[in-house]
Amino acid sequence: MTLVHANTQEKPQSETLTELALEGRWRVVVLNDPVNLMSYVVMVFRKVFGFDETRARKHMMEVHELGRSVVWTGLREQAEAYVYTLQQWHLTAVLEADETH
Repeated sequence: MTLVHANTQEKPQSETLTELALEGRWRVVVLNDPVNLMSYVVMVFRKVFGFDETRARKHMMEVHELGRSVVWTGLREQAEAYVYTLQQWHLTAVLEADETH
């Protein structure tokens, strides 16, 4: 008698869900630069993320005073799109893994 194992390469469901949860959390971080005006950065945050004036200013001040601000967290594909868009607006933006989740 021969035993046949179907789907031997399939991972347990809990392991797959854990990988998806870890893989999916990324941060969009805007870094300080000596080029862009504060008002310009606020305007970009409002246009790109739809932030209201208060939230946009809060993130701009974090960039200015702390050198960086996490402006968005979520799935990698969307995070990459935001980083690309911010770079097109000439802001210094990077993608970081969100290891807190």
